Amino acid sequence: MGSQALQILRQGVWASITGGWYVDPHQSTFSNCFHLYLWIFLLAFPFLLYMSLPPSLVVAAVYCAVVAAFFTAIKAVNFHLHAMFDLGEMVEKRQVSHITNAPRFLYPTGIIFCQTLFKKTMLFYVHPSEEAHFHSSIRGLYCGETLFGFQNFGIWNRGVGENVFAVVLASMVAFLGFLLLLQGFFRDIWVFQFCLVIASCQYSLLKSVQPDAASPMHGHNWVIVYSRPVYFCLCCAHVWVFDLAGRSGHLQPFSLYGVTFFSAHFLLCARDVLIVLTLCFPIIFLFGLVPQVNTFIMCLLEQVDMHIFGGTVTHNILVLVTALLYGFCLGAIIAPWEHPHVPVVFSVFCGLLLAFSYHLSRQSSDPIILWSLVRSKFFPELLGRTPEEPPLEIKDPLPEKLHNSVKEMFHSDLVMCPLMAVITFAISASTVFIALQPALSYVLYMVAGGVGFLTHYLLPQLRKQLPWFCLAHPVLRSREYSQFEVRDAAQLMWFEKLYAWLQCLEKYFIYPAVVLNSLTTEAQLVSQNPMKLDIYGRALFISLAGMKLLRLSFCAPSLQYVTLCFTALFFLFDYPHFSETFLLDYYLMSILFSKLWDLLYKLRFVLTYIAPWQITWGSAFHAFAQPFAVPHSAMLFVQAVFSALFSTPLNPVLGSAVFVTSYTRPVKFWERDYNTKRVDHSNTRLATQLDRNPGADDNNLNSIFYEHLTRSLQHSLCGDLLLGRWGNYTTGDCFILASDYLNALVHIIEIGNGLITFQLRGLEFRGTYCQQREVEAITEGVEEDEGCCCCEPGHLPHMLSFNAAFGQRWLAWEVAATKYVLEGYSISDNNAASMLQVFDLRKILITYYVKSIVYYVSRSPKLEEWLANEMVQEALRPCLGPAYVDSDPTFNLNIDEDYDHRASGVTPSSFCVVYLDWIQYCNSRRQTVSVPCHPVEESERDSPLVTLCFGLCVLGRRALGTASHSMSASLEPFLYGLHALFKGDFRITSPRDEWVFADMDLLNRVVAPGVRMSLKLHQDHFTSPDEYEDPVVLYDAITANEENMVISHEGDPVWRGAILANMPSLLALRHVMDDGSDEYKIIMLNKRFLSFRVIKVNRECVRGLWAGQQQELVFLRNRNPERGSIQNAKQALRNMINSSCDQPIGYPIYVSPLTTSFAGGHTQLRSVWGGPVSPHNIYAWLISSWDRYTYTTQPVLVMLRL
Repeated sequence: MGSQALQILRQGVWASITGGWYVDPHQSTFSNCFHLYLWIFLLAFPFLLYMSLPPSLVVAAVYCAVVAAFFTAIKAVNFHLHAMFDLGEMVEKRQVSHITNAPRFLYPTGIIFCQTLFKKTMLFYVHPSEEAHFHSSIRGLYCGETLFGFQNFGIWNRGVGENVFAVVLASMVAFLGFLLLLQGFFRDIWVFQFCLVIASCQYSLLKSVQPDAASPMHGHNWVIVYSRPVYFCLCCAHVWVFDLAGRSGHLQPFSLYGVTFFSAHFLLCARDVLIVLTLCFPIIFLFGLVPQVNTFIMCLLEQVDMHIFGGTVTHNILVLVTALLYGFCLGAIIAPWEHPHVPVVFSVFCGLLLAFSYHLSRQSSDPIILWSLVRSKFFPELLGRTPEEPPLEIKDPLPEKLHNSVKEMFHSDLVMCPLMAVITFAISASTVFIALQPALSYVLYMVAGGVGFLTHYLLPQLRKQLPWFCLAHPVLRSREYSQFEVRDAAQLMWFEKLYAWLQCLEKYFIYPAVVLNSLTTEAQLVSQNPMKLDIYGRALFISLAGMKLLRLSFCAPSLQYVTLCFTALFFLFDYPHFSETFLLDYYLMSILFSKLWDLLYKLRFVLTYIAPWQITWGSAFHAFAQPFAVPHSAMLFVQAVFSALFSTPLNPVLGSAVFVTSYTRPVKFWERDYNTKRVDHSNTRLATQLDRNPGADDNNLNSIFYEHLTRSLQHSLCGDLLLGRWGNYTTGDCFILASDYLNALVHIIEIGNGLITFQLRGLEFRGTYCQQREVEAITEGVEEDEGCCCCEPGHLPHMLSFNAAFGQRWLAWEVAATKYVLEGYSISDNNAASMLQVFDLRKILITYYVKSIVYYVSRSPKLEEWLANEMVQEALRPCLGPAYVDSDPTFNLNIDEDYDHRASGVTPSSFCVVYLDWIQYCNSRRQTVSVPCHPVEESERDSPLVTLCFGLCVLGRRALGTASHSMSASLEPFLYGLHALFKGDFRITSPRDEWVFADMDLLNRVVAPGVRMSLKLHQDHFTSPDEYEDPVVLYDAITANEENMVISHEGDPVWRGAILANMPSLLALRHVMDDGSDEYKIIMLNKRFLSFRVIKVNRECVRGLWAGQQQELVFLRNRNPERGSIQNAKQALRNMINSSCDQPIGYPIYVSPLTTSFAGGHTQLRSVWGGPVSPHNIYAWLISSWDRYTYTTQPVLVMLRL
């Protein structure tokens, strides 16, 4: 513990202050001294230049030239060293696993392992006679490890372009930093502090802090190298610009709500704030308050798109659309407005604005589905199959459904956008928004507030499991609520139809009318006061505000009624003198309220987490930190305001009651795209499959069920959300789906008009003790609680008790639904050892094995070809002898029903006594198969068909004995051999069986399916022991299983493809080697409807706990698997949330890619709203209407003719 704390102080705290320099005990004294002198040079050189020489640009130029030459020399030397020694071929073998991709290396003869000074592993081929000379040369020439010690310069061993960029960046730091010194912004000790900041920024380009406090990943992060110099250049440039603008006085200031912006005083104050922030760089980077550069750009674009344009992170064509709309808006404002007429140009602007906003609201930021559609239509040659795709014989229906949804969306927009533009043009040109003022505005505000209150507050509350945390049951219940086991899909209820139609009314009628009314009023006001207002700026604002408010009304109307009602009440009635214009008020309040909602969620999370009556101390540090957090409550509130303003998580330090602000994250939170890669036979080597059986742990095998759950949600989630089955939702919300064995966290990333983008994170089936306690907390009911403080007086009927109501209000989660129905698989696993423990049960399995082989022989369309094959006839001719006996040690009296104890083996006669009737019956049914074939004429005892069946059955049992190491009488070897054959590992070792290689279909199409089918028949034997004695029943059962069931090894890609294609039943034999256990399980899957409990979690709780785990494991290097921050805390579901982090921070067994669900594929929603208004549907409707018209009028015409 002490060494770890010292390492954090040395490599974390001290290195963050200096920019990366620290005393490394693993380096030599000379190497540490070299680093120290290098850092002192970068610190002292600008300081001495500034103090000793008169300030001038010449001195700045000399400083920049020296820094550029210094960095160029270091980079050039290092680049040439890598060019010399990185030419060896690296032989690398990566472990294929979804948990780790750590490299492992092979060392053939003559290969020398060399670890460079950058910790990069290289292998050189050297002749053994020259090995000693090679080692001496390496020690003499490549002295970086002992001299320079730049082992963590991930940037140094990259390309020429990045080395040049590093030199340019170091020169820019020197130039901009010395420029601020020349301007006289720093005095006294602050000059030295600023030189320290310059040195830390330049030194980080040579040896950065690894890992940094803002690093999202373990190990070396080359992106974080650029963070300090880039931020320094941005701050210095803004300081210089603000100072220049503030002193010149050319900018025209403006006032907003009494605050003057861009005045000289405002700009100089902004300059001083940036100067202070620049001086605080060591502290800022120590606490990780700013993200790495790429994350900063991503978050900046995301915030601009969401708060300025009202988008869903689709900032691709917004600039072009805004420029187009700006031209129309400017022309409309400049045109004269004659009362009460509206200029035609403004009506055109309103129509285009509504049409473009509607189209943009329906576009997803995930281009994968759109690109796959374009590729399938225009570039079919690029459709190469990947190993992870299901086999051709198993069709996956989901891609076609998604393509149809996207096509329907575009076809609908092709009709709806022009139609909406024309209707909006007509309404705007009718002067209704001018002639009916101000009554129209008040009516629209009241209607929007009333409909919004009913739709997004009253109905969701009545549908919750615990309405208002007072009632014990939902008032509006689904039909599945009272069912113990759900057997059908969810039924569409009347209140779901009402909810969908009210949303439609809001989206397409009420809020567009409100926005168009505000736009018309704003444009008329600007046109009437052209001298008072900046027309060009106002035209741009009207275009942006209209686009944002319309897109918000189309995408996320759930919280718009609160913003609209507050804006109307506050600026029209309470404080009308503060109002600028209603459009500007509404636009700014939409930004403010998004931050206030974040602040509310953060405060709820903090108060819930630190409430003293329910806090759970996971470690001694938690008990120590709890009392110290109380005096800092005011500071905690300030941090909450700051984090809400900049959209940063508020995370508990080491899971304690002490909270700190982290750096800003995007909506999807994780900066890298981590997706689970399932290990199966398509991505592992054959030798690995046969020897080590990779991926044979429960987590890897069970991940497919979460993948199927993701596909089910992709099909239905958007429609279910629009029907209100999960309650209210916004971008960034997190939900937990809990069932008997599936526990998944669903993170909503993007909300569009008719689409939802989400990510699913599946937790372990058999979770830890802490996870089980939290699962119990979210699944247990509180209706029976009768407590009130310390007594139990009971509660009113259908109401919660006082204790239950109080406890539910102090949770960071709530139950949104208890019976959410999804299509999935019920999983049953039986221990194979208990089912095959007795010899009689193994004998039944072998009997079904033989009968299955006979069945597949008779059903094969190649049977005549096999019977006519000379090689097969020659190999099986000895079996026709009357004295032939196969006395292989594999055959045993205990497990082989046709074993002849007198001959001590299996003879054709004993085989025919048991199986001849079955062979004859299968042959008689041969003409009923789908492939055209006819029964073999001869199926008597000495016929070629019986001989072939005998040979294959003996071969199959011998293969089982070989895989069991000739110990079939023992249970463990028998199960091992059965599993080997089940996954297709047939090892033909007897010369008598080599005839099977005449056609590999004898193994692939006969023996291998026979093994798998025998296991299914053995399972059915327990339910109906005597039923399969009848050949008719047995034959029909095997045929039905062939048609409706997939029996395969779980590592076979067929297994994954069958699950994703929604096959009705599947069966597999699983060998689990986990935690010292060695078990064989028979896994049976049956497609059915599953019931989930939907838990809505405070999104700031999830973001805060995720940020805390990332800081603790990456920066603070806590490797304790039982750390206090992952212990169970039922009020915040701490263990489940922390377990869902990206690996290796968390340990989810499945993390889906960003997945988009479309509303067009939801059949129940289509029955409410109807299909898309596309050209094809309009044409079909016209044709059907004409057919109905002609059908109804034809009798009338006939009567008139008569």
